[in-house]
Amino acid sequence: MAEHFDVICIGAGMAGEALVEGLTGSGLSLAVIEGRLVGGECAYWGCMPSKTLLRSAETLAEAGRARELAASRVEWQVDFPKIAKRTQWMVRDLDDSTAAKGLEETGARLVRGQGMLIGRRTVEVGARTLEARKAIVIATGTEPAVPPIAGLDRVDYWTNREAVTTTTQPASLIVLGGGATGVELAQAFARFGTKVHVVEALGRLLPAEEVEAGTLLAHYFEKEGIQVTTSMRVTGVQKGGDGVQVTLASGEQLSAERLLVATGRRPNLQGFDLAALGLSTDEKGWLKVDRETLQAGDGIWGAGDITGFAAFTHLATYHGDLIARMLRGEQVGANHVAIPRVTFTDPEIASVGLGEEQARGRFARVRTASQDVGTTDRGYIHGEPGGVLKLVADGDRGLLLGATLVSPRAGEILSELSLAIRAEIPLRLMADLMHPFPTFSRGLQGMFPKLLEVPVAV
Repeated sequence: MAEHFDVICIGAGMAGEALVEGLTGSGLSLAVIEGRLVGGECAYWGCMPSKTLLRSAETLAEAGRARELAASRVEWQVDFPKIAKRTQWMVRDLDDSTAAKGLEETGARLVRGQGMLIGRRTVEVGARTLEARKAIVIATGTEPAVPPIAGLDRVDYWTNREAVTTTTQPASLIVLGGGATGVELAQAFARFGTKVHVVEALGRLLPAEEVEAGTLLAHYFEKEGIQVTTSMRVTGVQKGGDGVQVTLASGEQLSAERLLVATGRRPNLQGFDLAALGLSTDEKGWLKVDRETLQAGDGIWGAGDITGFAAFTHLATYHGDLIARMLRGEQVGANHVAIPRVTFTDPEIASVGLGEEQARGRFARVRTASQDVGTTDRGYIHGEPGGVLKLVADGDRGLLLGATLVSPRAGEILSELSLAIRAEIPLRLMADLMHPFPTFSRGLQGMFPKLLEVPVAV
C-alpha cells in the first residue's frame, strides 16, 4: 500500500531542511527521504569540516605572523590528532540523530533510504511506495566527480570526503584540481606541514574567477611553499613507493603519499528515469528547471545543487525556502542575478556578478576600478596578506555588474556589493555611501567615483 503525503522531498540536505522549516505549520504533510545523513554534504563533508580545518590552519599562520608583528619568538608543534578531533566534533562524528530528531519534531516524516522517482507523483524507497498529492521536490545534491584517468580506479585516492575525515596527516599530497575545494584543502594541509602540489588542467588556479584572483593566489601559495602546476593534464595514476605516482601530459612524474581528487561535482540523479517523467537535463547532466519558478515539470521542483545554477549552501537554502513559500501559495520567484561566492583561502576570494571579460561580451561601455588591499590603511595595519578589490560596472546605466575581492575578510565585505547588483543601486549612491574607518570595506570608498564618468566628491 502506498503512503500518501502532500509533499515529498527527495534529499535532506540544506535545501530539504529549508523546505521543512518553510512548510512547518502550513498544514501540508511532508515526507523527506534521505539515503545518507540529514544535513547533507555541507554539514558533514563540505563546508563545515573544510572551514574548520582552514580555521585551524589560519591560527598557525597567524602565529607565524606574530614574529613580524608582535613577538621575537613563537614556537608551536602541530597536533593533527587535535585538529582532526575538533573537525569531527564539528560534524557530530557523522552522527545525524540530533538533526533527524529536529526534522521530525516539525511534523515532517523522515524516510531513510535511497529515493527513486518512478512517477510524476510517486517515489520508491526500497520496498516502500510514497505518493505526493501536491508536489515532489528533488534536492538530491551532488557527489564528487572523478575523471576517467588511466589507473585512477586502481589506487587509493581521496575526495573531499576522505580529506576532511582523515585522522592521519599525510607527509605529502598531490591535489588534482585548482578550484575552490582543491585550493582550500591544499592550503590547509600545507599549513599543517604537508608537502603539497596542486595540478590544474586549465591556465590558472580558480579558473572560474577573475584572472587577478588566480594569479594572486598562486603568488601566495608560492610564498607558503605550495607547488602549483597549471595548463597540464594528468594522463595516468599508479601506485608508487609508499603512495601514488601521477604522470602528467608533459611526461613529468609526481609522487606523494596521498592523492586528492578535487575536479568538480556531478549531480545525484542515478536511478531516475527522467525522460519517462517528461523531465530533462542539460548537457552537463544538471536537472533543467525554470530559473524563476524552479519547476522541472508539472508538480515537480528542483532545489539546490541539482539545478546546476551554483553549488552553494546559501543557494540551496534559498531554493528550499522559496519552494516552501510557493507551496504555501505565495506569488514569489527565484532571482539568480547576484549569487555570492567565497573561497575561504587566506586571503579569502569573494565574488559576485560578472567578471570583466563576461561584462565586455554583453555591454558596450564597461568600466573597472581596482584597489590594492595591501596599500589601504587597514591593509597596512593588518599586514600580509594583501590582495585586490575589483569592481566592474556598466558605464551607460551607471550600475555595478560584478565584483571580485581578494582580501582578508573578503566574504564579510561582499554582501553590500551583492545588494547593489541585485537592487540596481546607482553607482552615484554607492559612491556617497560611508564606510567605517579603518575597515577592509573602506577600500571601496574611492572606487565607486572612479566608475563614474564625472568623479564626485565623497
